[in-house]
Amino acid sequence: MASDEIIWSTIAHQFCAYKLKTPKEQAFCRNEYNVTGLCNRQSCPLANSKYATVRERDGKLYLYMKTAERAHMPNRMWERIKLSQNYAQALKQLDERLIYWPKFLTHKCKQRLTRLVQVQIRSRRIALQEQKMGEKIVSTLAPKVKRREMTRERKALAAAKLERTIEKELIEKLKSGVYGEQPLNVDEKIWEKVLKGLEAGGEVEEDEEEELEDEEKEDGDVEYVTDEELDAEELADLEDWLGSDEDMEEDDSEEDSSEEEESGDEDGKGAGSKRK
Repeated sequence: MASDEIIWSTIAHQFCAYKLKTPKEQAFCRNEYNVTGLCNRQSCPLANSKYATVRERDGKLYLYMKTAERAHMPNRMWERIKLSQNYAQALKQLDERLIYWPKFLTHKCKQRLTRLVQVQIRSRRIALQEQKMGEKIVSTLAPKVKRREMTRERKALAAAKLERTIEKELIEKLKSGVYGEQPLNVDEKIWEKVLKGLEAGGEVEEDEEEELEDEEKEDGDVEYVTDEELDAEELADLEDWLGSDEDMEEDDSEEDSSEEEESGDEDGKGAGSKRK
């Protein structure tokens, strides 16, 4: 199309945000949809209204296709098709989808698919090695370097085991009272570790004894505890209820006193009538 030629003339001779120039004549393209990564007329995704590429998203491979019929809809410009995890079936899908497309794009899409599959296989292999060794691997090592590192690891483990056995023997001899208060021909660092281990062991034993004593006490003890804390509203209701009881008692006392007064008056009247 004419617009493609205009776009490419602008990109090639003026300015492009995706262009990465090098000291050599070749320039690279940083656009994520570029099928080759090179800045040229055939590989430019901006200067080609009909374009196709393969991309990875969330560990899955997709075929992206752009046509001139959807150029007026930016939100639907790219058609995304999920490719199979099987390499042979994915190549077959590319042949079916790009049967009438330029051979350059078909070939480059297949090359890009092959490279992305290789990267996925390599990443899985590195992840398995990390799980086995328990460490992150930056890059694969040469066989000679790998053997040397494994030899160093074995020697380090042997030295660590030797140091632990020495510590155990020192602790056993110290408990038996062979050295007295402090041994003379022992490294100070190892001796400090031994003392710290003994202190920690004594603290653990004391804590265990205290816990056992507490458990023995708790078995037969009877405790009286307060009820759950009442809310402010519940306290107010309780006070109102208590106040209503007191009012009722006062009313009852007043009624009793009034009844006594009335009975006294009636008795007085009856006595007066008898005197008459």
